Amino acid sequence: MSHEFDPEAFVQRQLEAYNAHDLQRFVDEYSDDVLVYRLPASEPVIVGKAALAEHYRANRFNLPELHAEVVNRMVLGNKVIDHERVTGLATSPLEVAAIYEVTPDGISKVWFVSAR
Repeated sequence: MSHEFDPEAFVQRQLEAYNAHDLQRFVDEYSDDVLVYRLPASEPVIVGKAALAEHYRANRFNLPELHAEVVNRMVLGNKVIDHERVTGLATSPLEVAAIYEVTPDGISKVWFVSAR
């Protein structure tokens, strides 16, 4: 990896695009072969950038109040771990942890853990 590779920058840009409900900018931060998991399940719930775009178009960016706030962030090598408080998805805010694995091509894997 070059010294210019900044995993946190990918995660921050996708967060800003998420909060702007900008689908194209959001998916641009992900690799073509991205895998998304919801722990404790071991199989991915989303496979590939096209499926990611469709999920967020149909289930997230159509919600006008949707917003994610980073409560805490850790960066461990090419992993970025965000504790997020998401509003606009349910009647009360959701507390989730998102673990992003980043390559120079973009975010390649995400694991979500819900407090519920």
